[in-house]
Amino acid sequence: MTEAPADPRSLPADHPLATGTTASAPLVQAYRGVPPAITPVWFMRQAGRSLPEYRELRTGLGMLEVCLDPALASEITLQPVRRHGVDAAIFFSDIVIPLRLSGIGVEIQAGTGPVFDRAVRTAADVDALVAAGVPHAEDSGFDPIREGVRRTVAELGATPLIGFAGAPFTLAAYLVEGRPSRDHLAARRLMHADPEAWARLMAWCADVTGAFLRAQLLAGASAGQLFDSWAGSLSRADYIRHVAPASARALSWARGLTAPDGSRVPLVHFGLGTGAFLPEMRDAGADVIGVDYRIPLDEASRRLHDAVPLQGNIDPALLGAPWPVLAEHARDVLRRGRSAPAHVVNLGHGVPPDTDPDVLTRLVGLVHEAGAE
Repeated sequence: MTEAPADPRSLPADHPLATGTTASAPLVQAYRGVPPAITPVWFMRQAGRSLPEYRELRTGLGMLEVCLDPALASEITLQPVRRHGVDAAIFFSDIVIPLRLSGIGVEIQAGTGPVFDRAVRTAADVDALVAAGVPHAEDSGFDPIREGVRRTVAELGATPLIGFAGAPFTLAAYLVEGRPSRDHLAARRLMHADPEAWARLMAWCADVTGAFLRAQLLAGASAGQLFDSWAGSLSRADYIRHVAPASARALSWARGLTAPDGSRVPLVHFGLGTGAFLPEMRDAGADVIGVDYRIPLDEASRRLHDAVPLQGNIDPALLGAPWPVLAEHARDVLRRGRSAPAHVVNLGHGVPPDTDPDVLTRLVGLVHEAGAE
């Protein structure tokens, strides 16, 4: 099996962090624990179904087809930056793309999500998967990803691009279930029934998703985020024993990337429903912890000894509430975020598809104004 890189590696000379183009951006400063002049804001799933220009562009095209088209992926990534004035773009792709590029049969079905040709349920299934190996970040299979990142960075200028990848548990849960699941029973069953096979599966997922993240960062993304959408289904003990080592392995693919001044590419770790193990998520190798909408930011900061920059955590449900309700909630998030060394405003999960885009634009203005006070 491919091993995650252990030695630091310099970013390319033309990387936006190496040239200084994005090094002083509010988002990068905040991710590095330096409070910027304004509180930066971006939204998970800001590029997508809430935007009419996205829906028009996607007409007749499959999700994975669009993700692997550099021109389309770049254009979709840029759309919310133009419309909302957010402080970062996040590369438009999907967490199953590295699985697809590894030869796994998967499609995104409308209204369902990722559906796989076959589930990975046994030790033999895991061994067959592992035997196929994983792509390196420099492999030609990632060329569409690198080209999409380069096109996007060229348009963004001083606005940073965030690369992203799915955390190993979320990828493993999809593979074992074969499709989205409410409780991930099959995945948790394999975890306990055959912990050795589970560990092999998690290591493979860590490497394939780590390579995906590294490819984006080397191509020009100024930060990276690891998403663990389903880790909230786990107990803290199971997370520590069966998941955290693989998340650390995935993040290690990016931990060594440094700019000429010695500063590292900042890494964010976000999980849905993971308030019980925020310190363990930090210890996996993150510089910033993303917080969902279930706990207040000041409580999250307390659990991290007020020593870790935070990202979050406006409740997505409130995007449909009357403006005074949303505005007061956003101000409360800003107030609570001050307990951390630095704070990047985001949602506690993704933008709902039925969100009015004008509300997001107005919210960006509120954050910039109130966060500068």
